[in-house]
Amino acid sequence: MKIVGKHIGILLAVFFIAVNAFAQLSPGELSDVHAHLEGLTNCTKCHVLGEKETSAKCLACHTEIKKLVDRKKGYHASAEVTRQRCAACHGEHYGRDFKLVRIDKDTFNHDLTGFKLEAKHAEINCIDCHKTALIKNDISQKKSAGTYLGMGTECIDCHADVHQNTLSKTCITCHNQKAFVPAAGFEHAITKFPLVGKHREVDCSKCHEKTTLNGNAFQQFAGVQFSNCTSCHEDVHNNKFGNDCRKCHDEFSFTQVNNIGAFNHNNTDYPLQGKHVAVDCKECHTSGNHTKALPHTNCTDCHSDFHEGQFAKNGLLPDCNSCHSVNGFSPSSFGFDRHNKSEFTLNGAHMATPCFECHKKTQEWNFEFEEISCVACHENIHEDKISNKFMPDSDCKVCHNEDIWSRINFDHNRTNFKLEGKHTAASCRDCHFNETVGVVTQQFAGLAADCANCHNDIHFRQFAESGKNDCERCHTFNNWLPEKFNHDNARFKIDGKHEGLDCIACHKPTDNLIRNYIVYKFEDITCVSCH
Repeated sequence: MKIVGKHIGILLAVFFIAVNAFAQLSPGELSDVHAHLEGLTNCTKCHVLGEKETSAKCLACHTEIKKLVDRKKGYHASAEVTRQRCAACHGEHYGRDFKLVRIDKDTFNHDLTGFKLEAKHAEINCIDCHKTALIKNDISQKKSAGTYLGMGTECIDCHADVHQNTLSKTCITCHNQKAFVPAAGFEHAITKFPLVGKHREVDCSKCHEKTTLNGNAFQQFAGVQFSNCTSCHEDVHNNKFGNDCRKCHDEFSFTQVNNIGAFNHNNTDYPLQGKHVAVDCKECHTSGNHTKALPHTNCTDCHSDFHEGQFAKNGLLPDCNSCHSVNGFSPSSFGFDRHNKSEFTLNGAHMATPCFECHKKTQEWNFEFEEISCVACHENIHEDKISNKFMPDSDCKVCHNEDIWSRINFDHNRTNFKLEGKHTAASCRDCHFNETVGVVTQQFAGLAADCANCHNDIHFRQFAESGKNDCERCHTFNNWLPEKFNHDNARFKIDGKHEGLDCIACHKPTDNLIRNYIVYKFEDITCVSCH
């Protein structure tokens, strides 16, 4: 018994020594999925002796990841991930409950997977796509809930093929990720049946029938017959004229007959031209009898006088074709040459004025005017501000011309104020228009000729005599320089050392904080006033 007890003690000692050594070698307990690798004899299945890097060992076991990396597919093949060690994201030895795959769904960049989430795909939850039922490839993790591997990238890998294998499986040819309907990328023009005329307005379901196929809703797009019109349309003529409807009809209008009995209207006394070619036969042949002769000498035989007799002379109306053609009522052929033979010759800017500016002031066209003066069409902005002497009968052309309204030809020498020097370059508005708080007033008659009436007295009445400023004593109209001023005529004559001084040496600005001005007149001109 002592011998047996001794052996048991030795075994227990060895056991505890091994456990203690393993605890010192292992950094921690393995996760649940790697629990079968616990034990010192299994370390080299994941670790390379003497090296910290274990990625090669990881990929040797996780072959589905290695295949994706080798094919440069998926998240692990992206540049941001291939530079990383597996252990950088998938840590181990943190215990049985530690999750090796941890993804922050709010910050995860799905673009790195090779499948960019756009439009509707960007609005759904991860679990809507990443679920066991949608895993396409047979991978080792398929049995594990929550895997993100094995997903297909084709539309039908996740979505049902509503076309039931009748169309291409490349869904993005017609659809996009914003909405399945309508098929924004589909172009009927590149099919064997391009849509023309009225066909462009027809709802898709009129030709592509909605039915049920294999127990599911189905709309037929492939295999629709279109060799003849009667494939879709009823032959109202019951095959009396054959099944080629296009001999008489087209896609733009069924009621517009292109070849009514091969009748050629040009063989009549009235060949159809211009707009008349598109007119329905019934518009002219109202009785339905196409052989009955119709009056057609004048346009008014069919059309009413749009201008209601405005061009009548001596009770006779000119025919419409004198200004219009069968190609269209507008534009009119009434041009400058004919207008210049009227009572109003077009000159200058009037030649660039469209007809409706003068002849359609209201809803109706008007070609009869009681008077043709300027003020008959244009507002007289001067009203009664200019006397009849200078603007007789409100005739604007006394000052203005028809080329450029701003070019004034008025001779100011006819007034009491002759324009000289800088005044010749001033515009009429500079002197005769005044704007105060957004209100513009005009004054032509009774305008004072004093300089101060238009210009500010920058000398603050230093040179006023008898209550008036006579600027012309020193200044001319050519510039503001005091060309006429002679200091010898002043109280203080310039001589001696004073002759070389600048004016500013003696005539300095005031220190008035509201508005400074230069002082030219002094009460005291003694030496001690300056020196």
